[in-house]
Amino acid sequence: MSMLFDTHVHLNVEQFDEDREEVMKRAQEAGVEYMVIVGFDRETIPRAIEVAEQNKNIYAAVGWHPVDAIDMTDEDLEWLEELSSHPKVVALGEMGLDYHWDKSPHDIQKDVFRKQIALAKKVKMPIIIHNREATEDIVEILEEENAKQIGGIMHCFNSTPELAQRCLDMNFHISLGGIVTFKNAKEPKEVAKIVPLNRLLIETDCPFLAPHPYRGKRNEPAYVKLVAEKIAELKELSYEEIAKTTTRNAKEFFGIED
Repeated sequence: MSMLFDTHVHLNVEQFDEDREEVMKRAQEAGVEYMVIVGFDRETIPRAIEVAEQNKNIYAAVGWHPVDAIDMTDEDLEWLEELSSHPKVVALGEMGLDYHWDKSPHDIQKDVFRKQIALAKKVKMPIIIHNREATEDIVEILEEENAKQIGGIMHCFNSTPELAQRCLDMNFHISLGGIVTFKNAKEPKEVAKIVPLNRLLIETDCPFLAPHPYRGKRNEPAYVKLVAEKIAELKELSYEEIAKTTTRNAKEFFGIED
């Protein structure tokens, strides 16, 4: 069975408190060999690292979510810098912009985003980008801040092929999740077709955005297999090739050696 790498999971949130071990077991049975748990605030960051420390092929990313940008202090930024040297931390993020919720004003989100990009350049780490209804602004900031130096992942990409190309031009990877399996998801399907194989990653973003036929239910890492199957269909390639290539891409991106 081909190995899979789920590049973006939130096994550190309360939705998995009752059955985290069983969820990880189901993932392994589905062929999910590697995962990156993404921490995004004061509560979820330590839990991401804790789960990663306890499991050989699970890693962590640490960053500050744009929805909570208004809560981030200078001390939090220093904390992220300290954590970046942890042996299980492989990226900074998720970071970015989120214009769907109105908790944090856009100017504060942009400031916190730029600060985290600067930190990533300082510690020489790639970044994971959260984007909701803000693609143009995100791409502009990445270009202005020369994020090409460090590279990154456009997590759960859900925009146009044209914007995907601008991200690819900046040395970024495109990660696709459950949305690509939705019947009405025209743009993500087009993006799946145009992304070069060597820049493609897969993810679940669990417990959110479960793929068809689990849409609306709690997502989990085992379902990343459905994402890989759909992309294989769209690219007219074998499932094995998508699984093998996206796993190799992720390991190279995060600097993971067996």
